[in-house]
Amino acid sequence: MAKTKKEAIAAFDLFVETYSVKYERAVKKLTKDRDVLLTFYDFPAEHWKHIRTVSPIERVFATVRNRTRKTKGCLTRKTALAMVFRLRMPAKKKWRKISGPNRLPDVIQGVEFKDGIKQL
Repeated sequence: MAKTKKEAIAAFDLFVETYSVKYERAVKKLTKDRDVLLTFYDFPAEHWKHIRTVSPIERVFATVRNRTRKTKGCLTRKTALAMVFRLRMPAKKKWRKISGPNRLPDVIQGVEFKDGIKQL
């Protein structure tokens, strides 16, 4: 993985050059959203692994979703809430703690980061 946004842009451009003929539509979509895809470089480096995660919200509810499928959705609102609560309690023991929690106040206050390093 690129350590700086500049390196990532160079790698991205190489990817576009290499695959634009064969996968024109996919490259077009990626190119359109390039700035959004590389936004995590504007956050503290400690947080990158959390930001790059495929879907943190999906992981939280994966246990609940799997169980709901097995019961075929025959739940009332009350029993669904109870089941979600009971299934998430043991699941939360496996959740990864955020790296660099001391950086959160900076992020919330809008401090600028470049390539994961706080800018003064």
